[in-house]
Amino acid sequence: MTTLLRLLLLAPVLEELVARAGLQQYLIGRFYQSGRYAKLMPVLVSATAFSFLHMASGWGVVLAVFLPGVLLAMMYQATRDWRLCALTHAVFNGMALGACVQ
Repeated sequence: MTTLLRLLLLAPVLEELVARAGLQQYLIGRFYQSGRYAKLMPVLVSATAFSFLHMASGWGVVLAVFLPGVLLAMMYQATRDWRLCALTHAVFNGMALGACVQ
């Protein structure tokens, strides 16, 4: 039960606060006037940071979560709502758990 709470609530909230509401929001402000890469840079950097937050699980997981990290970063870029990202992240984790149990 503790593992489910951690994977479905705690990790999505904390990781999205760090990767999106923290880092990506900072980068959006930093690159706001930077021209061509103003929207791409915050997405790629926050997705990479998000991936490295999973380093304790190994390189395979780091690589596996990069694409979902890009999708979450794009969602944040469009909505600026880290809570929506956290909810989506929790759904991703639930789907991954469901795939592992079967």
